[in-house]
Amino acid sequence: MFTGIIEAFGTLEKITREGSNVHFDLQSSIGSELKVDQSLAHDGVCLTVVDVNGSQYRVTAIDETLSKTNLAHWAVGKKVNLERCMPANGRFDGHIVQGHVDQVGVVKSITDQDGSWVFVIAYSDHQGNVTVEKGSITINGTSLTCFNSKPGEFTVAIIPYTYEHTNFHQLKVGDSVNLEFDIVGKYIQRITKGYSS
Repeated sequence: MFTGIIEAFGTLEKITREGSNVHFDLQSSIGSELKVDQSLAHDGVCLTVVDVNGSQYRVTAIDETLSKTNLAHWAVGKKVNLERCMPANGRFDGHIVQGHVDQVGVVKSITDQDGSWVFVIAYSDHQGNVTVEKGSITINGTSLTCFNSKPGEFTVAIIPYTYEHTNFHQLKVGDSVNLEFDIVGKYIQRITKGYSS
């Protein structure tokens, strides 16, 4: 389980295909602290560390992960938001994040507000995911509060610290982002609407 508070960046150094799987080799300041079989969120996607070599490490994404996230579009040199699992005695500074991406959204607009940035994110509302005003959303693994919630669209405001210490400063209009909707909202949606056929 994660909280959506980003710890560090990982820089993607190598991408290797093996059958339907893709291996990602990254370098990070927390790389030497990782261990094999550890869960680590990469832009909000929970991946298992399969190899560690100093500050470099490897994770593997299966076809299911590649089809549900933006990982298939990653390129060497990309900066990735990283978060290790929350320790049992840790604080919930963000919200409950599973590291299971629900769908990919698209950056619709970015407005520089002279001290903060406002991002409008669009997504397909045909999958039944919803946001609520002042509710939680995870974008590329970052826990945020959404507003101007409407079907298929919501807005988030990014403070300078978050802008600098996550990969929001690299995002451009049209970029795809990983979205994990609030777990409580997903359960309520499922209870009230059931499974769609």
